Amino acid sequence: MPDYCCSTVESPSLALIETIVRRAVLECAGQSQQPPVTSGDPIQIFNSPETLAIKKEIVRAGKKLWKRHYVDGNGGNISARVSDEFVICTPTLLSKGDLRVEDLALVDLENRRICGYRAHTSELLLHLEIYKTVPEAKAVIHCHPPYATAHAVAGVIPQSNLVPEQEVFIGLVALSPYETPGTHEFARTVHTLAKDHNTILLANHGIACWADTVTHAEWYAEIVETYCKTVMIAKQLRPELPEIPAGKIAELLALKKKLGMSLPDPRNAPEKTKTADRLAGTAVPAQIPVSTPLDAAETDRLVSRLTEEIAAFLQKSR
Repeated sequence: MPDYCCSTVESPSLALIETIVRRAVLECAGQSQQPPVTSGDPIQIFNSPETLAIKKEIVRAGKKLWKRHYVDGNGGNISARVSDEFVICTPTLLSKGDLRVEDLALVDLENRRICGYRAHTSELLLHLEIYKTVPEAKAVIHCHPPYATAHAVAGVIPQSNLVPEQEVFIGLVALSPYETPGTHEFARTVHTLAKDHNTILLANHGIACWADTVTHAEWYAEIVETYCKTVMIAKQLRPELPEIPAGKIAELLALKKKLGMSLPDPRNAPEKTKTADRLAGTAVPAQIPVSTPLDAAETDRLVSRLTEEIAAFLQKSR
């Protein structure tokens, strides 16, 4: 059976109708509302073998996060960029331990769901902000690992220069200010941080990691969680922890460049970019432009009603 836009086993035709209707609604909203597709038809992208491989990678990462207790309930979210215009992302209100390929959605960079039956996570706005800010970012994971989240709740950035793996794969960790999850304000808190940090502590919330693949982003979540746990235990043994010598840190930074992965580090940037707000999590000025897409709930209701009417019409015509 063809895998139409997030078709279900029970109603593949209904899924196809819903996909076509949703796309038509977005296009009819006007050219300014719907950006042109420049790298392929979204339905073809959504059902391509390459995207299927990424969907499976997202499902595997979700189950790893759940098994490691990095997410609970329906918490956490995962996304991956599949073209210049579209990302694949996890749905809202679903445990990552129960995640399936057919649960994923195709969403454009303005947060409009193009393909997929399930509503996508409202916190995708945070991911989209990272994708727009960092072209190198191909995947984003947000989760709530307990030790890293404890640092985020306490507002404490873990001491750096203690463990080689942390320095090579993560580097300096940033801390963003608190905003209500799922809002544009929440998304903008990472704008000044994402370019120089692949891992960000989200105040009173959790962490966000970006990388060149979903698997690597999941690795970063594991590394920073283990690091935060190790630092907390080590400080109980010795409050003032000895750091790796500066010369040896320089060697680790050289190794970091040699690996060739998406590994930003402000210590490699020009001095003028190493501003205090990148580490302190200063909020982004309000004048940063923010997209204003169609109301998601109203769009969903319209698409659902039209889909039902078209399906009923086709049923009568048989």
